[in-house]
Amino acid sequence: MKARPFLSAVITCLCGFAVQMSAGEEPVLSEAKRSRMDVDLIFVNGNVYTVNERQPHAEAIAVKNERIAFVGSNDDAKKFHAAQIVDLHGKTVVPGLTDSHCHIFGIGEREMRLNLEGTNTLEDFLAKVKERVAQTERGKWISGRGWIETFWKPPQFPTRQDLDKIAPENPVFLIRADGHAAIANSTALKIARIDKSTPNPFGGEILKDKESGDPTGMLLDNAQNLVEKNIPKPTQAEREQAFLLGIDREIKLGWCEIQNAGSHKEDVDLVRKCFDDGKVKLRFINAVYGPGEDAQNFLREGSTINAYDHHFTQRTIKVIFDGALGSRGAALLKPYSDAPETSGYLTEKPEDLKPMFEEALRRGIQVETHAIGDRANRLILDLYEQAFDAVPPDRRKIREPR
Repeated sequence: MKARPFLSAVITCLCGFAVQMSAGEEPVLSEAKRSRMDVDLIFVNGNVYTVNERQPHAEAIAVKNERIAFVGSNDDAKKFHAAQIVDLHGKTVVPGLTDSHCHIFGIGEREMRLNLEGTNTLEDFLAKVKERVAQTERGKWISGRGWIETFWKPPQFPTRQDLDKIAPENPVFLIRADGHAAIANSTALKIARIDKSTPNPFGGEILKDKESGDPTGMLLDNAQNLVEKNIPKPTQAEREQAFLLGIDREIKLGWCEIQNAGSHKEDVDLVRKCFDDGKVKLRFINAVYGPGEDAQNFLREGSTINAYDHHFTQRTIKVIFDGALGSRGAALLKPYSDAPETSGYLTEKPEDLKPMFEEALRRGIQVETHAIGDRANRLILDLYEQAFDAVPPDRRKIREPR
């Protein structure tokens, strides 16, 4: 996918600047201030969408010290003195756009390995895998991500037998687009020692044939770890390459800021290193996975706000509390209508979350939660309520978090 034409203007004109205005604040300066103000840069003849109800459209933008100082008409912009004037020739400009939920390392790894986005049929999916098999040494792992069966006809999960026909001698592990399920072939299942007697792990499911009891190759949520832990870990250099490829992909799609919905401590260390090296060219809001050691370390260290010249903020713990609807892992109050044998499952234990939520309130750390099913939502809201009851306002770093 290429960046749309109007997004090119966003990247060119606004990616380097932050709009420092509160809700409802007018970006237009007074006549007196405009008449004597020097600025660094003026954009004119633009089709500017301001997202301000009182001034929805404008023609010109003035910038001073890498901050937007004025948005208004071409005539009013002439009252500024600027070292440089850029004619937009009618191009559309919008405020910098934010990707509000991405997994940046996964995006980069998908680009490095096998990108299965856009495979619209099972045959198309298998053809892409077969092509990669032909390029891969015998016995080496083949991994990738991005497939989704929802619009296949019929909309059924692939099976290990499908993969065995085209990859009999390579272990294969391919993650669904949402990250909540994966398909593995027989070679990969054998390496992981998964057979009909293997029990489901907490927070996951090994799908099995209803007649034979043999695994189908589909692994949901935490069951993916049974195979994934056997795949050789990427080197530090490969992890950095994946991160920077993910950043490059986001920029090309027109995003000026991303919210990375979950990371581990080693990820955070690498992100900071790339910022130190000047390699990250967009704004980055990061969350740390919890519960666990990563979240505890984050709670001890505290938030980071607007580091690297307002380009890096980390103040959030990310909890994944259940699976996804498409893979039947979202925790429901009643069984699935098309899979009555299950109502989904929780992927974290409530008793592990409660103390973390309370400590986050005390330390002013935000919590964001993946909770898809109605049962998961009910339970997580109860846990939030219990945390607020346990930590009264006078014991919170932020008395009334919103």
